[in-house]
Amino acid sequence: MGRYPEIEPYDHGMLDVGDGNHLYWETSGNPRGKPAVVLHGGPGSGAGAGLRRYFDPAAYRIVLFHQRGAGRSRPSAADPATDMSVNTAPHLMADLERLRAHLGIERWLVWGVSFGSALGLRYAQTHPGVVSELVLTGVATGSPAEVGLLTRGLGRIFPEAHERFLAGLPEDERDGNLAAAYNRLLESPDPEVRARAAREWTDWETAIIPAPPGSVERFRDPEFRYRFARTVTHYWGNDHFFGDFPGDGGEEGVVLRDAHLLKDVPGTLVQGSLDLGNLLGIVWQLHHAWPGSELVVVDDAGHDAGAVGDDALVAATDRYARRRP
Repeated sequence: MGRYPEIEPYDHGMLDVGDGNHLYWETSGNPRGKPAVVLHGGPGSGAGAGLRRYFDPAAYRIVLFHQRGAGRSRPSAADPATDMSVNTAPHLMADLERLRAHLGIERWLVWGVSFGSALGLRYAQTHPGVVSELVLTGVATGSPAEVGLLTRGLGRIFPEAHERFLAGLPEDERDGNLAAAYNRLLESPDPEVRARAAREWTDWETAIIPAPPGSVERFRDPEFRYRFARTVTHYWGNDHFFGDFPGDGGEEGVVLRDAHLLKDVPGTLVQGSLDLGNLLGIVWQLHHAWPGSELVVVDDAGHDAGAVGDDALVAATDRYARRRP
């Protein structure tokens, strides 16, 4: 089956969402098709053109956009002067609502990858009625337990890489919230400190999340590397800003706690069996707490579920294209 052929947008623009932020957005496919919005990962990665290919262009009106601080949106988190206090999950969800209104869309399918899956879940939980379906891959929920696993727990599996990761921090910062500690370095007024911290953070990400060559290649760009590390640590160091206050969902996080709120939203979860985030069983727990969900586990695949995962994702969007709520 595979993904659909490459297509180009038929419209694009920059949307003023307040706080001095302007989001880049684009639409492709069928202007009269079923609306679908894509939430990219990272946070801070930006939306690649290949994400359009998970949708039948004859059936869908496909909306891609770059989240605050990412990709073509402005200002960029790669600029140390950019104010990250106005880059939080509530801001991103408000941006989604502004974009939806700007494009005249009543409801849309939400497709998310990695951080985008966590954001899509929380958006569906907090904005009932505007999400028709969810299609998610490389699934995460943004819980403290997941952040703890990815920053500290995996040190048992990758001890040498984790030793280097810890060595990038001052000794008195190595026992607490490692994402927050790295974020403090990434907000340093010293450009050498920022650059070194960005390199140490992305080296650790590369060690724990085997990815396609293009994903690793992007970390060789100092601007991308800093933007990505700064944004990820900002979110991971603050419980993804999903709750009303830090830790209000406990270690399991608010997304899993509030999974019952998704009862009226059909969804498909596509997950590689070797995705190290599965070690906590959170995707399995989410699936069982969410009656309208389907879980597709792809054998011998990691965070990127590969060609088999692509087939499952396309099958899901094809099926939902025919669904009329």
